[in-house]
Amino acid sequence: MKPPPGDSGKPLQAQALLAGRSWVEIEHNGQRYRLQTTRAGKLILTK
Repeated sequence: MKPPPGDSGKPLQAQALLAGRSWVEIEHNGQRYRLQTTRAGKLILTK
């Protein structure tokens, strides 16, 4: 699949989104989600 125009095609790094925090809130289509890391280094996305 081709990336959209203006997109580098490179994936975002979770560390860049979290910026040292254990969780962040993300809004998508008017809904809020929580992206968090576990002690084992896994990611969890919850509504």
